[in-house]
Amino acid sequence: MSVLNHEYIPDMPLTYRPMGEIAGYPVRPGMFDTNGALAIPCGVNFTVHTHGGTSCELLLFHRDEEEPYAVLPFPDSYKIGDVYSMIVFGLNIEEFEYAYRIDGPCDPKKGLIFDRKAILLDPYARAVTGQNVWGIKNKKHYHARVVKDLFDWGATPQSSRELSDLIIYELHVRGFTRHPSSQVTHKGTFAGLKEKIPYLKALGINAVELMPIFEFDECMNMRTVDGKQLLEYWGYNTVGFFAPNTSYASTIEYNHEGTELKELIRELHANGIEIILDVVFNHTAEGNEQGPFFSFKGLDNNIYYMLTPNGNYYNFSGCGNTLNCNHPIVQQMILECLRYWTINYRIDGFRFDLATILGRNEDGSPMNNPPLLKTLACDPVLSNVKLIAEAWDAGGLYQVGSFPANHRWAEWNGRYRDAMRSFLKGDCWQSRSAAWSIAGSGDLYGGHYFGAAGEYAGYNSSVNFLTCHDGFTLYDLYSYNEKHNENNGWNNTDGANDNRSWNCGAEGETDNSAVMFLRRRMIRNACAVLMCSRGTPMFLAGDEFGNTQYGNNNGYCQDNEISWLDWNLLEKNRDLFDFFRFMIHFRQRHPVIRRQLPNAVCGMAPLQTMNTRAEAIDDPDNLYTFGVCFAGYDASRGRDDIVYLAVNTYWEDVTISLPAAHRLGYWYLSVNTFGDGQSRYCYPEPQEIRIHQDFIMRPRSVAVFTMKPF
Repeated sequence: MSVLNHEYIPDMPLTYRPMGEIAGYPVRPGMFDTNGALAIPCGVNFTVHTHGGTSCELLLFHRDEEEPYAVLPFPDSYKIGDVYSMIVFGLNIEEFEYAYRIDGPCDPKKGLIFDRKAILLDPYARAVTGQNVWGIKNKKHYHARVVKDLFDWGATPQSSRELSDLIIYELHVRGFTRHPSSQVTHKGTFAGLKEKIPYLKALGINAVELMPIFEFDECMNMRTVDGKQLLEYWGYNTVGFFAPNTSYASTIEYNHEGTELKELIRELHANGIEIILDVVFNHTAEGNEQGPFFSFKGLDNNIYYMLTPNGNYYNFSGCGNTLNCNHPIVQQMILECLRYWTINYRIDGFRFDLATILGRNEDGSPMNNPPLLKTLACDPVLSNVKLIAEAWDAGGLYQVGSFPANHRWAEWNGRYRDAMRSFLKGDCWQSRSAAWSIAGSGDLYGGHYFGAAGEYAGYNSSVNFLTCHDGFTLYDLYSYNEKHNENNGWNNTDGANDNRSWNCGAEGETDNSAVMFLRRRMIRNACAVLMCSRGTPMFLAGDEFGNTQYGNNNGYCQDNEISWLDWNLLEKNRDLFDFFRFMIHFRQRHPVIRRQLPNAVCGMAPLQTMNTRAEAIDDPDNLYTFGVCFAGYDASRGRDDIVYLAVNTYWEDVTISLPAAHRLGYWYLSVNTFGDGQSRYCYPEPQEIRIHQDFIMRPRSVAVFTMKPF
């Protein structure tokens, strides 16, 4: 590479003209308020900051090489405060990669571990090299690339949907299409997911939540168990927060990194589907004292990580280290990161892994009013973006229902998951929590009590789920009493033990037709209740056609058939898919499920829990069978919208009475998960069955009724 190819532009602003030369390159002080590396017409601006470092070098590498071909020390005059910034002229961004070296004091007990020989990845890198092909680590060190951002998003407006109007579909980019049965051209990639958009449309979901897609190293902790290679498949060990995972692209994009992801997002939006990213700001891939040293440790270890008084790492994440999220420098990085993805990738929402860590002080203690959470909640760029917290962490801090700033933040409702799993398998002592959960968890998020009117906004606070990536699939929830994680290599000691699952009479796969019939009914029960619960439903990709992980409830390392979706099951279990699709559309047709509407003209209470005699009860305790009635006036249709969900977890028939219609209309059966003996479980308009006062609930079944005027 030669700088002699550079042509100076006669009318170039003075701030873009060289002032000196370092290592043969024309240079000048750069743009100190622009973090990372930015291509400009005459060269590249490099900006990096370190509080404890005493000097900084920019390293330039030829593509795919380990040794730098140029080392450019930052002069002291190229530093303002803690920020180093330099414009290097004559660089062709397609011909080089870059990294830094920073010198400074080494006093581990104070958290200072600077190493002037360590090659450091830019924490603001927009693209990371060294991991282009999945499962093959072809570099010893991480380098960064300078990115061209020429993508045209057009004038598509940002989504204005409320959270409660979403139906979230959680998926793993690679696992979604990696199986041979996926029948896509670009398996396991962003392009492969794009090929499946027609399927997502047919299913009816309107939001996908992608498990981590920030750059991560799946080869970290790579090992072999029983002849199978295990990788860090899930992606929860972040390497670069501003860069998409390189190996999720179907082609090597070099300096156009992110184009394939952007094309996916644009196509999802064109089909009415929002995109939510699962983001991991609680820890990084650098691990603990024995972990790798490639970025934050060498920039400012005692700023970016929570350290004990003797300089070791607090581990509230369970992964070796904990990001010091409420230090102003880390706050700034997280805010800039989320803004970047919102603006440059048009992301609609973020789900924050182990989010209670974001509310911990620098000593690890919980804060009453964490500045980071408030900053994100009030930021103007993020004002329409969904913010969803996993409101617990590995340090034992559990804040479901009490996560700070919950009027702006929603939560993964762990209480919903636990209560509904228990109740649906027959634990009647969970009926009270189950009823509250179906009604929108007003006891957690405030406002509405059973049988009482009043303002209630909790439906935008609770993300309801029974399954997610972490735990059993829905099929496995009713096929296994115990986890079966032997393939992970930890003697089945990893993964959650409290699964609240039920195998319906046989552990694992079985030919017993009665057991299989019951399992499918339990899956339908779970789907029907989830889609008829106030809040935002979320389910795991593949649940809609009975995907299994063979009892593994912690598939974080399984890049194989255990975690990949087997699309052959779609045809085998087409009845489950059809049921999911019906329930999704049913929910979309009935806004009274999603939010509190104006009072119903018929005078029925907005929300009531009822016993088997249709008597309103405020404390549904120790019941096997109860109903929840939603009522309100739907102005868009000019009539009341009334839905009655009845759940029978008892193992025998139970006769229920429906609420009195008061000569205002008739009740119609829309869903009966037990079926009619002819493999019919749902009744689309106008095929609903008119029901008189009483209805026999079959064993372990769910029924959904709608009221229509005369």
